[in-house]
Amino acid sequence: MANPNYFKRMLVLLLTVVSVQVYAQDMVHYKRVVKELSSAKYQGRGYARGGANKAGKFLRKEFAKAGADEVICQPFVLDINTFPGKMKLSVDGKKMIPGVDFTMREFAPGFRGTFPIYYIDTLNYNSEKIFSDLSLPENKDAFVVCDFMFSYKHGADFKRLQSKDGAPNAGIIFTWDEPLKFYKAYGERVGDKPVMWVPHRFPKDARTLTADIENKFLDDYECFNVIAKVEGRRHDSCYVFTAHYDHLGNLGRRVYYAGANDNASGTAAIVTFAAYYAKNRPEYDMYFIAFSGEDAYLRGSEWYVDHPVVPLGSIRYLFNIDMIGDNNPVQYCEVSDEGMRGYALFEKINDEADYFKALNRGKLAGNSDHYPFAVRHVPCIFLENEEGDTFKYYHTIHDTWENAVFDSYEPVFRLVRDFIERY
Repeated sequence: MANPNYFKRMLVLLLTVVSVQVYAQDMVHYKRVVKELSSAKYQGRGYARGGANKAGKFLRKEFAKAGADEVICQPFVLDINTFPGKMKLSVDGKKMIPGVDFTMREFAPGFRGTFPIYYIDTLNYNSEKIFSDLSLPENKDAFVVCDFMFSYKHGADFKRLQSKDGAPNAGIIFTWDEPLKFYKAYGERVGDKPVMWVPHRFPKDARTLTADIENKFLDDYECFNVIAKVEGRRHDSCYVFTAHYDHLGNLGRRVYYAGANDNASGTAAIVTFAAYYAKNRPEYDMYFIAFSGEDAYLRGSEWYVDHPVVPLGSIRYLFNIDMIGDNNPVQYCEVSDEGMRGYALFEKINDEADYFKALNRGKLAGNSDHYPFAVRHVPCIFLENEEGDTFKYYHTIHDTWENAVFDSYEPVFRLVRDFIERY
């Protein structure tokens, strides 16, 4: 007669193998979606070339393939400044590479021509001399160069330098750390003068700048949120998973911001959550919302909370997943006031299972799509893996599939899944 313990051990081994296969399949699905969204097909999932809307159409199909019972698109409009056209810049005849040697500020207008360069003396700073110098014929229409952090100390002067009526300079060049970041989230207007960032290695004695840079301001540009539903056994309340699928788009015709970590990683996660719950029917209805317009000042989520498809008061808990394509063993999170009633359990589950070495809870901020829900008293938690190997690529051209890291996906998936099972 066979040893009963042998059968027990074999059963445990079989279940372990099955579990590994399930998670391996999830990872395969997850990586496929991240790779797709960060491909050249979607041109950084921005607005000028329709990349965000192309990505939204892809996600609509993905949620349906994942087994969602219902998938809808929720349209809205936004205003945004973009750079889909010419992006040529040279300094003393040397060609500068977009995204590497320079990047435009999100509100900058286009400009064309050759301009003198004027360097601000930060060691002997004298604002009266600066404005006097800029009035001299040799400095007519000059681009002013200064360290970005230094400009904070003299905010009124630099506000004047950026105003068309404040000073006769043509624009500003701020030196900044590498790799250069493109903060496009506030590009809902066009400024008076072009402003750009360059690395600290920018020449210290250059004389002229030649440029042909085009911007395109999109007024009432049509976007949409993608909303999928997996029905549970109860319909009186629900869980919500959110992630933004839009990103920064283009910096000229040849350069785009792929956004593998930000936020193809979070978007792919909620797609796999939808697939999981479609196969493992939950107690409560599950909603999965892929937002557009996050990189345009949270426009998609702000629109949603004013036009919800399910009452905000019926949300048991909302999970906003943003930039988890990293490998920091400490998981950053933000929790709404109402969400704190579940946070002790969230921490307990993590401690028991050792998914992350620790949870680092930061102050609630308007930095992602959980915020419009949080200020409307929805229990929610924001998950973002910061300060790992890929975080330095945030909002740069290096946030690509080739630089993607997937360490945080599985622990985030299991932590959230376990919480829902026990909450």
